[in-house]
Amino acid sequence: MDKNRQIDADSHILRRVTTIGLVINILLSALKFTAGIMGRSQALVADAIHSLSDTISDLAIIIGSYYWDRPADAEHPYGHRRIETLITMFVGVMLLLAGLVIIRQAIVSTQSGAAGRPEPVAAWMALVSVVVKELLYRWTQGVGHKINSPAMVANAWHHRSDAFSSVPVLLAILASMVLPGWAWLDRAGAVVVSLFILQAAYGILQPGFRELLDGSAAPEICAEISALAESFAGVLQVHRLRVRISGARLYVDLHLVVDGNISVRAGHDIAVAVKKKIMKAGLDAADVVIHVEPDEAIKKLV
Repeated sequence: MDKNRQIDADSHILRRVTTIGLVINILLSALKFTAGIMGRSQALVADAIHSLSDTISDLAIIIGSYYWDRPADAEHPYGHRRIETLITMFVGVMLLLAGLVIIRQAIVSTQSGAAGRPEPVAAWMALVSVVVKELLYRWTQGVGHKINSPAMVANAWHHRSDAFSSVPVLLAILASMVLPGWAWLDRAGAVVVSLFILQAAYGILQPGFRELLDGSAAPEICAEISALAESFAGVLQVHRLRVRISGARLYVDLHLVVDGNISVRAGHDIAVAVKKKIMKAGLDAADVVIHVEPDEAIKKLV
């Protein structure tokens, strides 16, 4: 399968998995919201809001996937992969807002003093949410890693944060049912939910900001690329190595030092061979730009 067909296939898989997740999130949000109202559980209602935020990120990924795989053009010579980065950060922002809204609602409810004893239907729905969202997380993350999509992996963590958040909700509901005088535990559960959500948001936004600011790839990746280049016959040294990330792809710039007595053709052939070696090394490099320098130029700098 050629590269373009593989990209199209991966995009189709991403949209199919995300659409299934979208449908599940809509159904789960409606069921948790209804059970939260009927079961008098503020924590479950807050959890329903969190699930609803998942649907927004699902839609963003489905729509964005039609654009970020478009090939490079005159106006976008590096392609459109940064759209995936923006979508990934949008998912993180949605998580952040969801967590803050839940905290605010818990504080307002505590100040008002309004609290009722949750009903069993709320506990059952929280349990269903834990199981369904954990299964959805594992499936989405597995596919996301398989097709190398940061946006999809981020969305998978959105699912898992929902599963995690439903655990304290379930515990708070059960405690409030067993100990009626401790109905405040339901609101405390809502706050715990928000902490899980905020932690997940940070984990998504931090690498996204780094990428948008053209931060370098991890040191171990740079070291691996340098070692690959220097292992090739005819390469005396590698310097001025720069590796940046766009979406899930790497863009590499480096200078190769070769024997100054070889021909231009020979130097060019070495550069082409090194580029092919890096592109095929499994690092998902989108492009490698190489500048060839004679060893005399380096000696003058020393």
